[in-house]
Amino acid sequence: MGAVAKFAAGGKQVRKKDLGLIASTYGYVYVAQVAMGANQAQCLKAFKEAEEHKGPSLIIAYSPCISHGLRRGMGHAQDEEKLAVECGYWHLWRYNPSLEADGKNPFILDSKTPDWTKFQPFLGGEVRYTSLLKSNPTQAERLYKAAVDNAQWRYNKYVRLAAEAAPEPVVQ
Repeated sequence: MGAVAKFAAGGKQVRKKDLGLIASTYGYVYVAQVAMGANQAQCLKAFKEAEEHKGPSLIIAYSPCISHGLRRGMGHAQDEEKLAVECGYWHLWRYNPSLEADGKNPFILDSKTPDWTKFQPFLGGEVRYTSLLKSNPTQAERLYKAAVDNAQWRYNKYVRLAAEAAPEPVVQ
């Protein structure tokens, strides 16, 4: 939200879709959200679990690209991934439907509690966000506030999912 893109010249106005969470609603798809620069062990574990899963697997990786306009340069993409997770812009989690058979919660939140004070500085490190600040500062501030609110909403949803008890098996 707030990023300037090809089809959002005035800054993206709506919350981003959570494709991973949508895929997890099928109940039989292994899904993980990773960022190698943030946590290599979690990334490797997700790939290993995805390969072992008997069924479809989906891994969504945060990977900055040139159109993000990293102020520090693309040579710092792994650092950008780490910052994205630390500030709460991107969250690390795994959904492993195989765990339900063992009576365990299939949703595992791997991210630590974000440092929300780093969120705005993170946005400031990418041209896709700062270009709106130059052209329409009032709109930018409103959208940046909404972006952090949305990220907090998403994180809180993940915390709730991770805290749920495993579903009871249906006896037929």
